[in-house]
Amino acid sequence: MRDNERNIWERVKDLIFPRRCPVCDDVVAAGSGLICGGCAAKIQYIRQPVCRKCGKQLFDETKIFCGDCENRQHNFDYGYALYDYQSMRQSIYRFKYSGRCEYAQFYAQDINRRLGGCIRNMNADAIIPIPLHRSRKKERGYNQAELVARELSRLSGIPLYADLVKRTKKTLPQKQLNAIFRQNNLKKAFNIGSDVVKLNKTILVDDVYTTGSTLDAVASELKRRGVDKVYFITLCIGEGI
Repeated sequence: MRDNERNIWERVKDLIFPRRCPVCDDVVAAGSGLICGGCAAKIQYIRQPVCRKCGKQLFDETKIFCGDCENRQHNFDYGYALYDYQSMRQSIYRFKYSGRCEYAQFYAQDINRRLGGCIRNMNADAIIPIPLHRSRKKERGYNQAELVARELSRLSGIPLYADLVKRTKKTLPQKQLNAIFRQNNLKKAFNIGSDVVKLNKTILVDDVYTTGSTLDAVASELKRRGVDKVYFITLCIGEGI
């Protein structure tokens, strides 16, 4: 679909199915953008200095890594997050559990606007969303990471490999577990498709970075199958120390 055709279709959709603001969830007037004018200023973005491994915002300019990354070996190479978790916590919750799929377009455009240069420097040949187990995806109706990854692929020109990684084990929700149980919970949880042999550098896309255990588990499998570099982009992350 050409850009002008896409824009026309987006305007028609906005009239029939009014878009919701990703911050306040009120209806955004058709043709006025993806977010309420007053809500854009409420978003708290991750700013420098950040951890050079996981992208958490740091409050000590003399540090290079956050406390977690100083004491833990990650399988991914490095990555970035866009938002401070607390400022967008409700937005992400609605996106995941209340069917606000339209938020994905705003999130991806915001990622591209603020982190586009970082993404280009990764020189990746694939964007890969962190998958849901098929039963959870069926229950929810969509994979929120895939929605963002698809939009980001369109904006960046980096090919999307939506089905390369499969979650073959129905794991417990990570937010309910401590760090050790998170790692055990994800053992043998992912399977990698045969197309991985074509890839050298990949970008994983997820919604929230907590401890990085899910990203580590997928990165480990990708590297085991021959991928050289595994980067990531997440929407939200907590504070570093």
